[in-house]
Amino acid sequence: MITSSKEQTEDVSSETNLRPQNFSEYIGQEQIKKNLDIAIQAAQKRGEVLDHMLFYGPPGLGKTSLAFLIADALGSNIQVTSGPALEKAGDLASILTNLERGDILFIDEVHRLNNALEEVLYSAMEDFVIDIVVGQGPSAKTLRLDLSPFTLVGATTKFGSLTGPFRSRFGNVYNFDFYHPAEIQQILQRSSDLLGADISEDEVLEQIAQRSRQTPRVANRLLRRIRDYADVYNNGYITAEAADSSFELLGIDAYGLEEGDKKLLSALIENFNGGPAGLATLAAATAEEPITIEEIYEPFLLRQGFIQKTARGRVATEWSFQYLGKEGSPKSNSLL
Repeated sequence: MITSSKEQTEDVSSETNLRPQNFSEYIGQEQIKKNLDIAIQAAQKRGEVLDHMLFYGPPGLGKTSLAFLIADALGSNIQVTSGPALEKAGDLASILTNLERGDILFIDEVHRLNNALEEVLYSAMEDFVIDIVVGQGPSAKTLRLDLSPFTLVGATTKFGSLTGPFRSRFGNVYNFDFYHPAEIQQILQRSSDLLGADISEDEVLEQIAQRSRQTPRVANRLLRRIRDYADVYNNGYITAEAADSSFELLGIDAYGLEEGDKKLLSALIENFNGGPAGLATLAAATAEEPITIEEIYEPFLLRQGFIQKTARGRVATEWSFQYLGKEGSPKSNSLL
């Protein structure tokens, strides 16, 4: 799904090339940037290590990029890993013992750390020590290792999945929000310059921003696909007409909806008269995995007012009926 905000294989190298090099190039999340600037300056003036930080919010909003900028502002090294990549306490211990004072340890998808690794981080974050068990059975011994003071920056899309004790160890917690269309257009202008994309009409940036689901990752991905189309069919010139043709081939309408979104709405209205319908029922009707509906399609449809999530299941709104040109109306609020 091209408008999914989850990172895809093609995004890895392109996002590295498009990543902002300093805070002035980082567009959006103004409140977070102001708070970070204060925290960084205060830590530098006191000669202290920056407090641990937790970034949470939907994927594709710039959490990783901001972690790199923090390290750059501090003049520190950054070690990057993810919750799924850390399986054993030894894996985490190896990283922690190689950190120098003031270094940043960035753990993406930190909610996917297992309980044993969380417990290792408790003492590492609070006291900058870790306990390693050497040997097995009656002869096993616990070895305490001192760590250089460091800053853990955790990123998660599921804030509620973190345990209370773990959340409480982060001194700074920041919630990343979706971007305004004007901010998306600024990001696209910068990205097009870096990519060497020849955009001949300002309307193109507006078209992409409109379909980006308010997410920079999606916007940049759409820009690359339109550039591909223009290179093949329009001598490299990205015009509004070329963008429209590209969107048509990609199956993305003016509201940013793809075929999967439309299939879900159609099933909810045509098969279940607008709902309520449970997640498992919708998954069976659309031949999609429940997790795909819940994490890919549903968040955007909820945010745009196409569906509502109730105790009895998903319900199509009046806007969904109008969008699909269907007769009828959504269920009354008494059923919600």
